[in-house]
Formats: sequence, structure tokens, C-alpha cells
Amino acid sequence: MPNYNYKIEQHLFPIIENFKNPTIVEFGVENGRSTKKFLKICDRNDGRLISVDIKDCSKVSRNKKWTFIQSRDDNFMLLNKILPKKVDVFFLDSLHEADHVEKIFYQYYDKLNVGGFFFIDDISPLPYLKNSKRNSFYCEINNIETKNRILEIYNNNKDLFDLSFSYISSGLAIIKKNKKKKLNKKCKIISRTNSIKNFLRVVWKFIRKH
Repeated sequence: MPNYNYKIEQHLFPIIENFKNPTIVEFGVENGRSTKKFLKICDRNDGRLISVDIKDCSKVSRNKKWTFIQSRDDNFMLLNKILPKKVDVFFLDSLHEADHVEKIFYQYYDKLNVGGFFFIDDISPLPYLKNSKRNSFYCEINNIETKNRILEIYNNNKDLFDLSFSYISSGLAIIKKNKKKKLNKKCKIISRTNSIKNFLRVVWKFIRKH
């Protein structure tokens, strides 16, 4: 299975590698894998990177284009004073739970420049299914809920941003802002999967096969 590095190298960095003077905000640092790659773009294109993590990750890099903030990414009173008013790229890789992702996305979306990208890590359950090597009930369910929540947000904001998904490794949501307008509230997706009409369709298919 392709790993995390392959995912961001193939489906994230090619999208933003030519941004000039980019301002990038990263939520979640851990060992600094994505941080160091973002900094390569900042060095090449004269950008700056701001990373936020609840742990002290200040030793990940000494790059002068990097600012590290030790904080929760939902400490809005603090971060709204520190983060720039306009951002070209957000990368959310902190707490992978649907409620948190929604809260962070709605809070910081207004800061995103038109034409900018908001990347959300971990939206695929496939690596974490019961019989997979990375078997994890928590990650499987949370990734499903996160993807569905993103779709609910998109369902009522289709004209404001583009949305696509990569399923490499643990998956990635790729959001491109198209208009300078405030987001609408999410809209629950009403599926007809459990409808009587679909039940009859399934029965009819079964009868035709047999």
C-alpha cells in the first residue's frame, strides 16, 4: 500500500508547488514529515509556513521561514490573533474526528484566499478495515464519518469550492476555494438506499438473476 509520503508527494505538493510567496498553515506536526516538505516549497518560492501542534515540535526545523505555535488548533482566541488574515494553503492533520474537522474548516475557511487549497488528511477507512494490516476500529469509523461530513458541507456549498478525494494511503480531501463568500451550513445527504423503491429494485434484480 502506498505510504503517507507518497500520498502527499503525489496528490498534495504538485498542486501547490508553483505557488508564489505562499502562506501555508499546517495543523498537526508530529515528526515533521509534511512540515519539512512544505518548507522546501517555501524556500524555493519565498513563502512562509506556520505550524500548530499541542506538543512541542519546535525542534523539527530551524528554518527561518517557519513559525511554530504550541497550541490546540481550536484555540481560536489565541490563533486568530497570530495567524495571518490571508492564507494560501491549509493542511489539517490533527484530530481526525468529524466534529473537529467541521469546526476547524468553518473557523478558518474565511482566511483562505480564492484559488487557495484546504487539505484534510485521513478520509479513507480502507487501510483500517478489520482484516487490514492497520486494523483500527477508531480510525475506520472516524475516517468514514469525516468524509461524510465533508460531503454534507459540500452539498450546500457546491458553488463555493471544488472537492475531490484521493484514496492513497489513509486518503486526502482536496478543497479549492472558488468564491469569496461565507460558507453555508452543512446539508444532510438524504440517501434513497433504504427506500422502498430501491428495495424493489434489488428484489427485481434478484428475480432476474434466478
